Amino acid sequence: MKSKNVILASALLISVATFAQKDQLKAAEKALKKGNIQEVDSQLNQAESLISGASDAEKAQYYFLRKTVYMDAVDKNIEVDKNLSLAAKASLEVVAVEKKAGKLEYTNEVLKTISKVKDRLINGAIADSKEEKFKEGASKLYDAYLLDKKDTLNLYYAASFELNGKDYDRALINLQELRKLGFTGKSKNFVATSVISDKEEPFATKEERDRMVKLKTHIKPRIEVVESKQGEIYKNIALILIQQKKNDEAKKVIAEARELNPKDASLAVTEANLYLESKDFVTYKKLVSDILAKNPNDADLLFNLGVVSNNAKNKAEAQEYYLKAIEVNPKYINAYVNLVALKLEAETPINAEMNKLGTSDKDNKRYAVLKEEKKKIYQSVIPYLVKALEIDPKNNDIGTTLMSVYGALEMSAEKKALKAKLGK
Repeated sequence: MKSKNVILASALLISVATFAQKDQLKAAEKALKKGNIQEVDSQLNQAESLISGASDAEKAQYYFLRKTVYMDAVDKNIEVDKNLSLAAKASLEVVAVEKKAGKLEYTNEVLKTISKVKDRLINGAIADSKEEKFKEGASKLYDAYLLDKKDTLNLYYAASFELNGKDYDRALINLQELRKLGFTGKSKNFVATSVISDKEEPFATKEERDRMVKLKTHIKPRIEVVESKQGEIYKNIALILIQQKKNDEAKKVIAEARELNPKDASLAVTEANLYLESKDFVTYKKLVSDILAKNPNDADLLFNLGVVSNNAKNKAEAQEYYLKAIEVNPKYINAYVNLVALKLEAETPINAEMNKLGTSDKDNKRYAVLKEEKKKIYQSVIPYLVKALEIDPKNNDIGTTLMSVYGALEMSAEKKALKAKLGK
């Protein structure tokens, strides 16, 4: 008899809890109709601990009311980011519960909220990017993706924000998800120029754009092709894996990327860099030879190989690539800048040795030798700095460096003329 009483008591407790929960949801509904949002929130808080055992209809009702409370806070500018995220999660719960139950009482209303929340999240992320608040912006974009997983572009931008914010662990998760989804980002945008603003405007479809052109509100229709982002995604995955010392995994990703994008030279350079990092110089040399055989006059490729070689402390090879890049494109400003930086690096050990020298005759003789070596370094960079400044006359860094070199070489007339030219 005792065990039966215990079972009966438990059943009574469950029944009482269910009635309490229903009463609280009803009370919350009534409060909502009266516009008393605080009372809605209070009733939902009381029902929260019991909702896991509720029916699907009650769960849908609960999350719908929760969504309403969060959106009210958003409309009142109360902790907007937090409440938008909570409204998004509550909305998704409604959709999931009603889809499972096969009864759509709140879904249509919630879908309108989802669209509104999505727009607010994206606009918020754009505002965050202007203030370089990449972590906050990435979170908003990811929430926007969860609201509409068909719109994978938001996941791509979330990963991009995370890369900009140096949140590499989180970026890797999202990049791997994009890889799994087969995301390319390749698309065609239909644009035309407004006769009122004289600015190009995008259209959802070709038909819509053509209709506006016929109405003569827009002119100069064209198709803007957005190239595939797949190579970039794979490359970023590989770079993060390299940073995490997972070189073997990175090699597999890059190999897969190259199969998908055989014409992407930047992927080939990344692959070569991988083998260089793992000190497989034989494979590295082979890959570089293959790359150059296909693109001997690609200045960007030559420049990138220079960067790779410089990172590997192979200064002579880096200099060779930078010079080849300049030979192919005499106006390749970055090649001049990197070449000058590489040459000036040779000054560091010379300065270190000079600082250690004493005042003995032997030390003074050595000092004179080192001073002459520094002079040769400075003289060697002048032609590249002068050329770089011709290409980009407003580049203050180049101008300042050249002025410092003139000063070190006691070329007073040249320094004075350059100072006047730069307005310093």
